[in-house]
Amino acid sequence: MPTAHAFLMLILGGLFPVSLTAQYASPAPTPQPVPMPGPVINARPLPLDLHLLSVFPVTFDESDRDLPVQEQETIQKSFSMAGVQHRSLEIDNVWGSIEVVGANSDQAQLTLSKSIRAESKDKLEQARKQVTLDITDQPDLLKFYVNGPFRCHCDDGCGHREFEGYIVKMDFQLRVPRDMDIKLKTVNQGRVLVRDINGNFLVRNVNGDVEMDNISGSGTARTVNGPVKVSFRQNPREASDFKTINGAVELRFVEGLAADFRFKTFNGGIYSDFPVSALPVRAMQEEHHGAKVVFRADRYTGVRIGSGGPEIKVENLNGDIRILENHE
Repeated sequence: MPTAHAFLMLILGGLFPVSLTAQYASPAPTPQPVPMPGPVINARPLPLDLHLLSVFPVTFDESDRDLPVQEQETIQKSFSMAGVQHRSLEIDNVWGSIEVVGANSDQAQLTLSKSIRAESKDKLEQARKQVTLDITDQPDLLKFYVNGPFRCHCDDGCGHREFEGYIVKMDFQLRVPRDMDIKLKTVNQGRVLVRDINGNFLVRNVNGDVEMDNISGSGTARTVNGPVKVSFRQNPREASDFKTINGAVELRFVEGLAADFRFKTFNGGIYSDFPVSALPVRAMQEEHHGAKVVFRADRYTGVRIGSGGPEIKVENLNGDIRILENHE
């Protein structure tokens, strides 16, 4: 087990053309500084394809709205997934949290807490009709899709929509077979929590944190406002990607980690429990646009842990990045 902590501090200018309020993470205990270069890289694509959520952006503060009419409902369902070798779970939510826990079972068990808050009884009835939970139940795929007027299908010239006068929140809790690939997405008023899953993953949040514990797959975990915390039972074998804008990124790996990391942060530091060595600087990418030539630099810092291996890309804007050893 390594005895030394490594510390990498990046001060990179011109990374993002936006201005955001910094949120500072708690400092790690007395790391030792290791000077690192800031190489330019062009990271290779991830094994899972990540698309932006097809919903309208939230442009109102619901705390300023009066939603006195409320209704709550709990739905429980079971789905058989026996006799299938490769299985997938997809949840595409908008308002609410997602919790997925792996178990030794051939069934998926859903508990859905649904709440409606509306300005009036008419708006409540409108919410019942307009917001639906579409379920796809196939032998190799179980998919939950929250549909409603807030979805943007992008083929009708859509833009900003006015507030509908209600909010429908769905909190998903599922116990599923451990050996599943998962794709989980939500936007507002909820976290995404994953435990004891062995398959590959694509996890996306916007206003909330992402936490994954005791996993052994590879993939993508991202949010915008909140931390990303991932703890591996088995180190990833394929390229993976972890990102937030406002929050820390904390990744825990088991002993014997061998991977190539690409880091980028703006207001924060990078800490590693594992000894690191610098990767060589990659040349800028050259693009030709007619008679013009454009050179692009990603401004990532590359380090190798152990003998190297799959590329793990970690990025945030405001917050620390921590690469820790999992002692559990």
